[in-house]
Amino acid sequence: MTNLANDVRAEIEELHRFFVRWFNGTIEKKALEANFGARLHRDMHITFPDGNTLDRDTLLSGFAQAHASNSAFRIDIRDVKIAHEGMDTLLVSYEEWQRGAKSSEKSDTARISTALLSRQQPFVWFNIHETWLPDTITSADPFGF
Repeated sequence: MTNLANDVRAEIEELHRFFVRWFNGTIEKKALEANFGARLHRDMHITFPDGNTLDRDTLLSGFAQAHASNSAFRIDIRDVKIAHEGMDTLLVSYEEWQRGAKSSEKSDTARISTALLSRQQPFVWFNIHETWLPDTITSADPFGF
């Protein structure tokens, strides 16, 4: 794995560790901007697996309200790939497996996420698009993380 690929994996894993700590309530509320907001471009958008799309400010507002809302929540990041390297940006994909989710129909879910990041570090997240992984894949996994 190249240094860039390692750095991308570390960025994705670190951000999702923050999400777990945020929802578990083991990190202070004042950490939201430094650990999440600072990573997001001012025009960033995310499209969730249900098709709902949020801008940066709406996403951060929702996160602020959800602090310490789910002590059982866990995330496992898998299969991180750099799909394309541009001059200034990277297109990356990864699987995000969630256990104990409250905002989904099922508490154990998995999605594939595609994200457009700045090539320069610290990484800036421009766009994220998530799609559910099929039940044929998720039903074969015990969510044992």
